[in-house]
Amino acid sequence: MKMNLKQLKRFSFTAILMLSAITCFAQKKLHAVKSEQQHLHYPLTPQLKDFYGFAAEANVLFNFPAGFKELEATDDEDFSFDYAMGLPGKDFEIWLQVKSQKKNWDSYQYNYNMPGQKLEHPDSAYKAMGLSHVSEFSSGDDQPDVRCLLPKVLKRYNADEGKSYLISLQDSETTKHFKYALLIALQKNHTGTIIMVCFTNDKGPEFFKNVDKASHSVRFKNTPLQ
Repeated sequence: MKMNLKQLKRFSFTAILMLSAITCFAQKKLHAVKSEQQHLHYPLTPQLKDFYGFAAEANVLFNFPAGFKELEATDDEDFSFDYAMGLPGKDFEIWLQVKSQKKNWDSYQYNYNMPGQKLEHPDSAYKAMGLSHVSEFSSGDDQPDVRCLLPKVLKRYNADEGKSYLISLQDSETTKHFKYALLIALQKNHTGTIIMVCFTNDKGPEFFKNVDKASHSVRFKNTPLQ
């Protein structure tokens, strides 16, 4: 069957539209693949895979920061952390621990109206966790410099509350004889906690630049757990 000129033009126009749509879809898919590859630029090691699982339970997002290298996380009777990484060639490491507060919240709500119960509010758990780690790490020679995190800093982590502790460390093989640590304890209400410990031998500007670089790798998701 022969096409007249009008039908041929209509067919050509339809074909062009379909080709444009296919090209646009392919470009979007390619962009998505590239974005995913950039997101997963660090090899998915067994330790990193496990940490992604812990982070998901605590409603936490983690993007491996550029320039860092995975280290074996310390998990023993003294210190229990989920993930560790450092900057090659620099005296800088960061240890991470993430905890879901969902079970604590379920228990708190279940036992809230029971007579004689004295319950710790789950949204204050980050304070006890932070102080416990400070006690474990501290040399005892100096009191840690404790500060409440400013709203703009909490916003970076999408957290509701948080404190930082600048600590003089006890000399220990476990902490690789680092001299100082900045411990950051974060809380997302009804959701979870993040503990970050950044180690150094020098508390100069370079250390805090490295802390800032590492701190952008972890934050709570926008939506609290239900």
